[in-house]
Amino acid sequence: MSFFDRNYQIPSWYTNKVSRRAVLKSAAGATAIVAMPTLALSAVKTAQPNLTIEPWLTLDAVVNHLLPSSTSGPGANELQITQYLYVLISTQPIDDAEKDFIKKGVGWLNGYSQSQTKQNFAQLDTSNKEKMLKAISKSDAGYNWIDTLINYIYEASLSAPSYGGNPNGIGWQWLEHQGGFPLPPEGKRYFELPGSHRISVSQVTVEETTKS
Repeated sequence: MSFFDRNYQIPSWYTNKVSRRAVLKSAAGATAIVAMPTLALSAVKTAQPNLTIEPWLTLDAVVNHLLPSSTSGPGANELQITQYLYVLISTQPIDDAEKDFIKKGVGWLNGYSQSQTKQNFAQLDTSNKEKMLKAISKSDAGYNWIDTLINYIYEASLSAPSYGGNPNGIGWQWLEHQGGFPLPPEGKRYFELPGSHRISVSQVTVEETTKS
């Protein structure tokens, strides 16, 4: 299978999930403040993905292309987006089908990149990376894959550092967002609490988010 397989059907986990991007934007808008206080957060020590092997090599290249470092703000590297994805895929209780889709997408992207350039995606220059992502985005599968990663870029930028991204709250400072308190340490994240249940984003409405 590839991003361009005509038999591809948009998976139920994707269609049934309310856009996390909309929820997070609403939450950020409701709590944005003009001047952020200086944040003093301890560095979170978690297992690190090996960026020399797949799927992390390609995922790291993709998210850094989607959100490069710039003078206007931190990029995926500073926000540790790949580290967030690693914690997400290895630890958090998201659908196995979604984890599988993210990983398979790496193979499909490299397969397409090899067919067009004789190189894997991570080996390409910026211009060719852009061409590959634009090309796959024209397919349903490619669009869903890129959209999924973009949603997690937003999520990582606004999540507590214990979830793998947003080290020392740099994403909050950049977006002028006040994170919730108390911040959960590793070991007391929502999916690690006794008797915890999977949280369905579909149950969170914009109205409820803005009231919180």
